[in-house]
Amino acid sequence: MTPLTTPDGRYIVVRGRLWRRVNPHLGEDQRKALVTTLMAARRAVATARRTKASEVEAHAAVDAAKIALGERGPVWWSDGAPDLNRHMARNTPYADWYRTTLPQADPT
Repeated sequence: MTPLTTPDGRYIVVRGRLWRRVNPHLGEDQRKALVTTLMAARRAVATARRTKASEVEAHAAVDAAKIALGERGPVWWSDGAPDLNRHMARNTPYADWYRTTLPQADPT
C-alpha cells in the first residue's frame, strides 16, 4: 500500500501525521545505498537492546542515515517553507487538502 503523499511531495501521511520524504534529488544508487545503511543501523539498535550493549552509536548511525536521506536535518527544498515533520496534517497548511483525502462518513 502506497502512503498518502502531500501534493508538493515533501511528506507522507501516516495515521494523520506528516513525515518528511526522502530527498528526491538523490540519485537512485545513492538513495539505495543510504537506505541499506539505515536498515543496518536499525538492526544494530535492535541488537544493542538485546545484548545490553550501548545503543548510542547505533542511534547515531540511524540519525546520520536519516539526515543523509533528507528525512531529518536541514530541509531539502529551497522555497523557505517551514519543516512540518511530525506535525498532525490537520494542524498545518495541508489541512484542507488532507480533509479532502479522508473517506467521507456514510450519511445513513
